Amino acid sequence: MDRFNGLEIPETLAEALDPATTALIVYDMQVGVLRQIADGDQLLANVKRVLAAARERGIRTIFLRHYFMPAALAGVFQLRQAKTWQHKSAAADTRPLIPHGSPGFHLVEGLDPTPDEPVIDKITMSAFEGTPLDIVLRDCGIRSYLIVGAATEVGIEPTARHSTDLGYIPIIVRDACGAGHKEAAERAFAGLEFTGDAFLTDTDEVCGILGAG
Repeated sequence: MDRFNGLEIPETLAEALDPATTALIVYDMQVGVLRQIADGDQLLANVKRVLAAARERGIRTIFLRHYFMPAALAGVFQLRQAKTWQHKSAAADTRPLIPHGSPGFHLVEGLDPTPDEPVIDKITMSAFEGTPLDIVLRDCGIRSYLIVGAATEVGIEPTARHSTDLGYIPIIVRDACGAGHKEAAERAFAGLEFTGDAFLTDTDEVCGILGAG
């Protein structure tokens, strides 16, 4: 651990993974998201392993869910995004992909938040934009966070980049982060690795460190 001006700056993953100052973010592990992810069963298995290890060490955990606004409340960006994602030439031909409360909106079976694990709903790709996540983590003294879920190239990368500007250290569990587009996800990982702002790791390493603690 590097120390300077009364601060402790973690140099290794083990130092960053202090249960007292680390949270776990389970990002958009929803029915409507997971069905778009290749190897969804393996992703879910790895997410469950990380979640179990975090619970064992008392790491604060927050689940995220994404939904799309009804057409009447979709703004310019959301409609433009819908046209792109749904391959439509007119905004009037688009539809909300995952409406709030729809079957696809719910967390997948087997991921059951406890009463101490809140679920935050969002309409943004960064989990920190327009949600209370930053306030909650900051007030609990969180310095770093593990992130698992889907999808890497759509939401996990923006969340990680946003959070570093807020002063957090992301710990991205690569094999517990699913992708809808493999090549785009690999580019996202490469960009994060290049900047050096985040720790990139895997399920075995995370569970090993937490278990060894």
